[in-house]
Amino acid sequence: MRRLWLALLFIAAWAAPPCAFAQETALKALGRLEGWRENALVGYGVVVGLSGSGDSPRSAVTRQALANVYGRLGAVVSEEDINSRNAAVVVVMAALPASANVGDRISVTVSSTGDARSLAGGVLLMTPLLGPDGQPYALAQGSLVAGGDSFSSQLNLNQRNYPTTARIEGGATIERPVNSHLVGADGRLGFLLFEPSFTTSSRIAEAINAHFGRPLASAVNADEVRIAFDPTSGELAPFVATLENLRIEPDRLQRVVINERSGTVVAGGDVMISSVVVSQGDIRVTITSEQTASHPGFLYGFASELRSLVITNTALEVDRGGDDIVVRFPSSSVADLVQGLSRAGVDTRRIISILQAVRAAGALHADIIVQ
Repeated sequence: MRRLWLALLFIAAWAAPPCAFAQETALKALGRLEGWRENALVGYGVVVGLSGSGDSPRSAVTRQALANVYGRLGAVVSEEDINSRNAAVVVVMAALPASANVGDRISVTVSSTGDARSLAGGVLLMTPLLGPDGQPYALAQGSLVAGGDSFSSQLNLNQRNYPTTARIEGGATIERPVNSHLVGADGRLGFLLFEPSFTTSSRIAEAINAHFGRPLASAVNADEVRIAFDPTSGELAPFVATLENLRIEPDRLQRVVINERSGTVVAGGDVMISSVVVSQGDIRVTITSEQTASHPGFLYGFASELRSLVITNTALEVDRGGDDIVVRFPSSSVADLVQGLSRAGVDTRRIISILQAVRAAGALHADIIVQ
């Protein structure tokens, strides 16, 4: 525990809290306008051209889908006549932008829903992509690019990544225009914050009113600011562009993020710790077992059924840590604490336990988020 002693002495020397400098950022980095969002699209299609790695012939869904494809193309084929592993039934997914015109192209993700082994080398047939309202908004078609492969021979399998999911960059064409309605029925725009904060929403409203010289904005809640739009002042696009580029000083959220799996600790440089006493000690218990055998050799000639006796001797040692310490240090920051412990060689998981204990004691003025 000498390392912890040195670390806390190092922190005591650095007791002065760091100065936090305000940093302004563009309004568009703090949230989004209400109504400006992507929409999910999904479709059901067939991938062909697979080299024996598609769905097995026992898949009734695949046979029915292929029969429907042949029927739309004018060929009459029954499901019983389809016996091939060169096709697979897939689900196609895409994200429809908030604003799109007919002819724009978007990327799609294709995933197998049957027992296909790989989609590598396949081609997606024309698939309509439906929105939440059940209406088609795009058509997807093209050659798949899989991020993996799978090869098998006589029960030997060699697979890299997941070849049952593939991408088609720019593989879907928008067939219906999409326009977002930013102005509500009350003639106002809603700005929604990514991180709710009454301080930030109030600062946004004040900055907008100061820039335009009149009370256009008001903070409705911690995560919403309502902004009035006057059609007589000009077009909507320049008005929104002006709003997006306003410089705002956001509120600093006091958080310490801990990832126990990777042993990562992330905290702002201005997250403070009040005066606190830290006491940490280790109790190490060591158990040593030694087995010995007793051989009754002098009785072997008289009793042939006798066997050796195994005796286990156990030694218990307890190390209570002679270098354990109790140290009081003045107000400091989490950054200084973590930096000092790291320089002293304290492992990350022990730093995490110290931070959690300090937070439970009420000396760490921040939320701890454990991932």
